[in-house]
Amino acid sequence: MKRTIISLTAAAAALAAVTGVAALAAPGDGAAAAAAPASGTRLPVQRSTLVCPAPSSSEVADTTYTAFAPPGAATGADTKKGTAQLQPAGTVADSHGNPAGKGGKDAKDGKGKGTAADAGAPQTVPPADTKPVVPLQQAGKPVTAATDSPDAPALTGSADGLLAPGWTVQQTTAVAAGSGRGLQGLTCTAPDTQFWFPGVSTAAGRTDYVHLTNPDAIPAVVDLELRGKDGALTESGGGEDITVPPHTTVPVLLSTLTTTAVDGVALHVTVRSGRVGAAVQAADAKTGGDWLPPAADPAPSAVLPGIPADATDVQLVAVAPGDADADVTVQLATPTGLITPAGLDTLHVKSGMTTTVDLKDITKGEAGSLVLTPSGDGSTAPITAALRVLRGKGDSQEMAFIPATRPVEARGTVADNRAKGSTLTLVAPEKGKDATVKVTASAGSGGGSPVTKTFTVKGGTNLAVQPPQPSGLKGSYALTVEPQSGSGPVYAARMLALPQGGLPAFTIQPVPDDRGSVLVPTAGQDLSLLTR
Repeated sequence: MKRTIISLTAAAAALAAVTGVAALAAPGDGAAAAAAPASGTRLPVQRSTLVCPAPSSSEVADTTYTAFAPPGAATGADTKKGTAQLQPAGTVADSHGNPAGKGGKDAKDGKGKGTAADAGAPQTVPPADTKPVVPLQQAGKPVTAATDSPDAPALTGSADGLLAPGWTVQQTTAVAAGSGRGLQGLTCTAPDTQFWFPGVSTAAGRTDYVHLTNPDAIPAVVDLELRGKDGALTESGGGEDITVPPHTTVPVLLSTLTTTAVDGVALHVTVRSGRVGAAVQAADAKTGGDWLPPAADPAPSAVLPGIPADATDVQLVAVAPGDADADVTVQLATPTGLITPAGLDTLHVKSGMTTTVDLKDITKGEAGSLVLTPSGDGSTAPITAALRVLRGKGDSQEMAFIPATRPVEARGTVADNRAKGSTLTLVAPEKGKDATVKVTASAGSGGGSPVTKTFTVKGGTNLAVQPPQPSGLKGSYALTVEPQSGSGPVYAARMLALPQGGLPAFTIQPVPDDRGSVLVPTAGQDLSLLTR
């Protein structure tokens, strides 16, 4: 008999290196914390995958892609080199050759054929250009690419080696006119098997599409469910069994899934097989448009960072997806502390339903972040939430979204910051737990040297600042946020404001932890494998 001894640490490290999966627990997340290893060695992921949806079908839209990977993220063997690039994806089209749900002779009112019903027997339209998009060659310096094509495809791709940990791609689109005009921004998303989007709408005047993009070589099967203030809104079978072919995207118009036209809806995306990237593109005839990224997974608490100081109207949509009602305390983190909005001590969210609250101009001229925590009655039912934020008035209004987001535990990054118009928000939501955060401005895409600045955020307060900029900046740059040793929990968001004439065009991106590393547990003993 031959006896082979394999160290559990080595086996776990090898598994982490192969899969590149990071298991990180959010502060206060009891289930995740219980599942997390008590100790171990943190190693960089070896592969990352991202999905960018098709940016716009408008003839007057200009899109910029910015790719970036933080330097010094990977150490050890096999990390001296790396690649990171995106490739165009195909689009599932209906029988008339129109992108799914985007109209044609059967969709005169935007609610005709070409959505989930057509996705079962798709025609895949191959992308016209198969060249890599924003290929990244080195960590620490952003790379940009631009397009003004109304047929710009969705993108899928991956990064490995040195460039995998923290690889991020920002998609920023300026739409000059029409429904959805303004600034639309999205940090391209990682594929997954479940997503929540509180804050979508099927009301008249709003056109919301969920973009489902499959980055893999096998088909994915997806179910879509809408929930409102009275429960399920999705018509029987309307959002079920949507097939997303390999390396392909399927846009689905949400109003085709229900006969109920209503605001304050939550979309639940469940992937039965495979995995997809998902994001919602919302357009409004009066208030412009933007991307709504997935909200953080449901939990008893939620933090929504980055409400601008000059917000003229803020709408909160919360959903309780579990079997129990949720009662949460609503507070606004301000520069001086946590305050309770007038008349809103506690928010009650019924099980399986949404609750919508108009917070109006809640910030009153001081930037803030919304903090939702279980009320004093002991309720621990999970929730997730999002905000729709308006700036401007009358015909010069523009909207953006802020979903509940994960804390920055080790590092978070957001790309495409400009010399003017960027605001960084840092919030430390727990009283008595100050956060110390190092913020690094990368080199510019066209030149410049990195600059680092450290900020201290008092526990229970919100800090909104103009972020540091590279010295000698040319082009755009990335911001990397890193909590320091002993720091309390911290959440982050970036607002990019690029006015279009008298329109206060803007977009807000949360900056969650990038999950660029994985905690490999320390072995208590060797794992012995016996072979003959």
